[in-house]
Amino acid sequence: MAGRQPVNDDGNASEPQVGQARTGVWFVGARGSVATTAVAGCAAVTAGLHPPTGMVTETPSFTGTGLPPLPSLLFGGHDTAACPLPKRAEHLTEAGVLPHGLVPAVRGELASADQEIHPGGPLAGDTRTDEELITTFAADLTSFRDRHRLARVVVVNVSSTEPLPGPDAVRLPPSSLYAAAAVRAGCPYVNFTPSTGLRTAALTDAVAASGLPHAGRDGKTGQTLLRSVLAPMFVQRALSVRAWSGTNLLGGGDGAALADPAAAAAKNAGKERVLADALGHSPEGEVHIDDVPTLGDWKTAWDHIAFDGFLGSRMVLQTIWQGCDSALAAPLVLDLARLVARAHEAGISGPLPELGFYFKDPDGGPSGLSEQFTALLSFADRLRETR
Repeated sequence: MAGRQPVNDDGNASEPQVGQARTGVWFVGARGSVATTAVAGCAAVTAGLHPPTGMVTETPSFTGTGLPPLPSLLFGGHDTAACPLPKRAEHLTEAGVLPHGLVPAVRGELASADQEIHPGGPLAGDTRTDEELITTFAADLTSFRDRHRLARVVVVNVSSTEPLPGPDAVRLPPSSLYAAAAVRAGCPYVNFTPSTGLRTAALTDAVAASGLPHAGRDGKTGQTLLRSVLAPMFVQRALSVRAWSGTNLLGGGDGAALADPAAAAAKNAGKERVLADALGHSPEGEVHIDDVPTLGDWKTAWDHIAFDGFLGSRMVLQTIWQGCDSALAAPLVLDLARLVARAHEAGISGPLPELGFYFKDPDGGPSGLSEQFTALLSFADRLRETR
């Protein structure tokens, strides 16, 4: 299938320039569906096999911002799974996530990325301390950067959702171990999951002292994306929302992980926060997440919104969102890796609320999608000014 080549700032096919430093993208959860789709998708777009549908950074609004070109990205990561990326991509093809015929065309890129995936942890029976794990993970990152002479490495967490740690937890959750390793190795960080990551008191001082840009958390790909559009609409039209309930049906690794009530609670917190921020109150209703293994990577999200109109007239809006989670998430992950890498190059540090467009639970900023998009475009202008 033919598609256009990714373009550079001059409107020409985007190819690495001679001597151009490459950018590393290090996935936590590197053999999962999202990471596999991102690696395969980047290779497909670079080769002109498919257009960059869903990649906001490949639209004209980001011309001249100096983002690292797609062909300059080099992938690696950590994972506790053993299935090689080419085989994982074949499974995703069978599930209808990746198009037929793509895997043979990008098998080399998948295999190269797989060679850069290191064992994660802690696994059951792992006796290493938090410090030992952080040291190992950080060494993997610095080795990757040094061996390939990369300009920088952006760490992106796309692993399965973990429960939030309890108040008496004596060890860091896995997501925070990887985040701590990123800080120690001097790597910008993106948390595309609702897991703790950098948001723990144990890392506050180290993050502040690092001067690294970071963004998160919990990628906004479907149901919450729609909520961030609809909730401001009700406010702008002065319609009173009485209740907002939702149900998610999904399978795959996310469905299995979210079958754990504690993990589901961490996920739902971001969904509910969007409504509270946009509406100014928390309406009645909850979000339910049901694991349906046969659905695989495909998700159905249903919302039931009860609201009042003029003279107390009671009305209802119902929405159904059906989509492939990995295909929705992968272009956003590539966008974020490029944006945060460019921020690092420009000397921008700390949290990046301007990237709230991509997250359920961003680092500050507005909650409505329109306002978030305006902030993102302003960030693009800021990047242009630093060139």
